[in-house]
Amino acid sequence: MKVTLETERLELRPVSEDDAGEVYEGWTSDPEVTKYVTWNTHESIDDTKAFLRFCVEEYKKPEKLCFGIVKKDEHRLIGMIDVVGIVKREDGKSVPVIGYVLSRKYWNRGFMTEACRCVTDFLFSKGYPEVFIDAVRENTGSNRVIQKCGGVYLRTDEDFFPKKGCSFFVNRYSIKNPKIG
Repeated sequence: MKVTLETERLELRPVSEDDAGEVYEGWTSDPEVTKYVTWNTHESIDDTKAFLRFCVEEYKKPEKLCFGIVKKDEHRLIGMIDVVGIVKREDGKSVPVIGYVLSRKYWNRGFMTEACRCVTDFLFSKGYPEVFIDAVRENTGSNRVIQKCGGVYLRTDEDFFPKKGCSFFVNRYSIKNPKIG
């Protein structure tokens, strides 16, 4: 689904293959940024182009959202935030799962918290009862973002990341829709 959202400092918009240069230079080629994500650091801009083609295809699915995060005053793409999947709760209700990544240059400035709140508010406006977000236990910055957005810790699981060929301990969080309770 193609949607554009706005906050005070950010525009969340669909990405395209034309964004490959900014995405590659901004974060997909940075091993520090990609340390805790499920995919490997991109070795070339062609890896990033293929990734963005995948994102564009995902837009065609009604349950998928994939936003590029643009810093308005710089007109620069600084990260991405996506609905990476939908899971069913025991009561049968659908719950979106969010994932995100941000260029290291923009860490610790509140941008991801702002983007995450915007996306969760949008999802809540669509009637979802909650949103799930995961963060590798050692990724303190990502865990803090989730907590600032109202994430409640559920548990820690050991997950195998096939593309990385190793396992991580992953903290699971839930953000409840305040209007549903």
